[in-house]
Amino acid sequence: MINITFPDGSVRSYEQGVTGLQIAESISPALARDVLACGVNGETVELNRPINEDCSIALYKWDDEQGKHAFWHTSAHLLAEALQELYPGIQFGFGPAIENGFFYDVLLPNGESIKEGDFAKIEAKMKELAGKKEPVVRQEVAKADALKEFGAAGQTYKCEHIDQDLEDGSITTYTQGAFTDLCKGPHLLNTGAIKAVKLTSVAGAFWRGDASREQMQRLYGISFPKKKMLDEYLLMLEEAKKRDHRKIGKEMELFMFSEKVGKGLPIWLPKGTELRLRLQDHLRKVQKRFGYQEVITPHIGSKNLYVTSGHYAHYGKDSFQPIHTPEEDEEYMLKPMNCPHHCEIFAWKPRSYKDLPLRIAEFGTVYRYEQSGELHGLTRVRSFTQDDAHIFCRPDQVKQEFLNVMDIIDIVLTAFGFNFEAQISLRDPNDHEKYVGSDEDWARSEAAIVEACQEKGLKAKVEYGEAAFYGPKLDFMIKDAIGRRWQLGTIQVDYNLPKRFQLEYTDEDNTKKTPVMIHRAPFGSLERFCAVLIEHTAGHFPLWLTPDQVAILPISEKYNDYAAKLAKYFDTVGVRATIDLRNEKIGRKVRDNELKRIPYMLIVGEKEQADGTVAVRPQGGGEQSVMSMEDFAKKINDEVAEMTKKF
Repeated sequence: MINITFPDGSVRSYEQGVTGLQIAESISPALARDVLACGVNGETVELNRPINEDCSIALYKWDDEQGKHAFWHTSAHLLAEALQELYPGIQFGFGPAIENGFFYDVLLPNGESIKEGDFAKIEAKMKELAGKKEPVVRQEVAKADALKEFGAAGQTYKCEHIDQDLEDGSITTYTQGAFTDLCKGPHLLNTGAIKAVKLTSVAGAFWRGDASREQMQRLYGISFPKKKMLDEYLLMLEEAKKRDHRKIGKEMELFMFSEKVGKGLPIWLPKGTELRLRLQDHLRKVQKRFGYQEVITPHIGSKNLYVTSGHYAHYGKDSFQPIHTPEEDEEYMLKPMNCPHHCEIFAWKPRSYKDLPLRIAEFGTVYRYEQSGELHGLTRVRSFTQDDAHIFCRPDQVKQEFLNVMDIIDIVLTAFGFNFEAQISLRDPNDHEKYVGSDEDWARSEAAIVEACQEKGLKAKVEYGEAAFYGPKLDFMIKDAIGRRWQLGTIQVDYNLPKRFQLEYTDEDNTKKTPVMIHRAPFGSLERFCAVLIEHTAGHFPLWLTPDQVAILPISEKYNDYAAKLAKYFDTVGVRATIDLRNEKIGRKVRDNELKRIPYMLIVGEKEQADGTVAVRPQGGGEQSVMSMEDFAKKINDEVAEMTKKF
């Protein structure tokens, strides 16, 4: 017999070789019908995998990320199976599950290509195959046998992957029907659970992400266990199109991109710059209360700086190539991270235990090389600004500093009406090689995060294998207005970087000690945060934040002077106003300013000028009113004061 520990701490005994499905059946038939995969000691596996020793187990359903991942991973194989039948001679690349659905990279023979018009027949074939409830069979294979099998099938890219990336004794395949794929899993037991599928788009993708290699086609899709779920998802996609931050950002004149400037390099226009600066001011006020000092560091750094930090070894391929100085034998890099610079600030002068904690903050712009096919508006860019801060503290201060950062993130995110959940990201218990630092340091830092969450009463999901290479972290996920999840703020505990930089302080007993470092970014990056905020609000920002609170619309040129007088008065009392002086009919002015999402429009003509009043039209229509300019300004300022008093 073996002992199985469940998430609630309870323990049950089962015969050796029991499967996740049998365990689910022992609890209830309903659970057995709904469960999609299981976690054994933190590793997600199929439900028919035998369990031969004592372990902890979690049973994953559709609502669990791990359940969705197994579902969509199997759906990716189902897509490939359908394509294999429809397009003989097709070559397969990689086909993983992703955050929302799955994709498969393929190359058709003879220069053919898949177009959106082909989606319907591919979807029909997928549904036909799913209806057969084909078992998904896992098999461990030798490298030589895998090369022989995929070579016989003419799968050039699979053979290259086996030859270059896989080691004998670690290769598994999964077979459903007539389709076999290289894969680590996990998968569903069979294809029958896949009731609804939709291919969403097709794009180009270079093999292995290498622009010098062949360009394949990447087919994206999504699937669900019920058709109703697919229908709801498609409605959400339509709403997402309306909220697309790229479209709204253009209408509101917030930001732009220029091919001449370069791909993935956003340019912030005046209104967008106002938005960013106001976000920065909001965070500045909050973190000042918590004792932060702000710094500015260069946009480049010596390559040796990032070699010392370990970032070059772990992220070198994601960075821009080093810059070589023309005469000196030196190499510099565009800054991919702010933390090494902040370590040097700590090391600038001797530090005492009395100086700690030292809290250094920066709105630091960093640069990462993202492939052009992966760039997307403000959410995936090559230049972005992190609301970065690093806290250097004694080990006994870690938990309290962590708690303080949690308070900051709570204040910052709730100011925008976001509800958030948290994820504790820990080391992969089965692979310590990809992390730096001692097991003792990792144990201390992981315990500090777990204890801080317990003390705050914050329910946080634990994910193994999601930690940064230098330490565990707590990530904050928000749900936007249409139910999509976004990862924003993060806090990370780091015992390793201070050691790499040989940072030290003089302790109370006059000995030298190494500080602990906490990395912290409530917004994450201003670019990504603005994109999420735009899509969450559909561009209707809170009144305290929006670049323009008021648009003054004179009915004709005769009232431009009165409009200018109003704007000047509003400026003196802290109300942000813009004037539409175009020689257009008032209806056109209203429509155009609606697109700019300005909360209030003030229509002024002969009567308003004579009476010293404004005709107030709220964004989106609603009840209109006539007010004195003084009363209207008070109304705006009172609304802002009410919104901001909690933060």
